[in-house]
Amino acid sequence: MSLHYLPPVKPSAIALGTVFNHGIELAVLTPVFGQTYQRAKQANTKEEFLRSKEASSAAVAWGTSLVGSALQSYGVGALINATGTLSYRGAAYLGALIFAATSAPTYLAQLLTEKRPLDTVAVGATSKILETVGLSLFLTWWGTRTNPFD
Repeated sequence: MSLHYLPPVKPSAIALGTVFNHGIELAVLTPVFGQTYQRAKQANTKEEFLRSKEASSAAVAWGTSLVGSALQSYGVGALINATGTLSYRGAAYLGALIFAATSAPTYLAQLLTEKRPLDTVAVGATSKILETVGLSLFLTWWGTRTNPFD
C-alpha cells in the first residue's frame, strides 16, 4: 500500500487538533484521574503506586486518548481537504455528518433501548459533538491544506 492515497494534512493542524480533542477527552476522563490521584496520595511509596492497577489503567486511558485524538484530527482534516470545505457552515455540516454517522446511533440506543438517564447520555453526546463539529470548525479556522494554492 502506498501512502500516496492518503490526503496530506498540515502537521500543525494535526498537532493542534490533537490537543483540542485530547482536552475534551481528558475532561470526560477526569473521574478516572481523580481516583488515581486519591490512590497516589494513599500509597506509601512512589514504587507501590506505580505498580498499582489504577496507575496502569490511567496511563492506558491517557495514551489511547492521545493516539485516538491524533487519528481523529488527521481524519477530519483529510475529509476537510478532500471535500474542499472552506466555510464554517460547510465545516459544521461535515462535523454533524461525522457525528451522525459515528455516534448518534449509540446515543439513541442508550436512550431508547437501554433506558439510560438523559443527563448521563447528554454528557457523552455533548463531548462527541465537540469532538466532531467543534474539531471540524477549529481545523477550518486553523487551516488544513499543506499548500493553499493547489
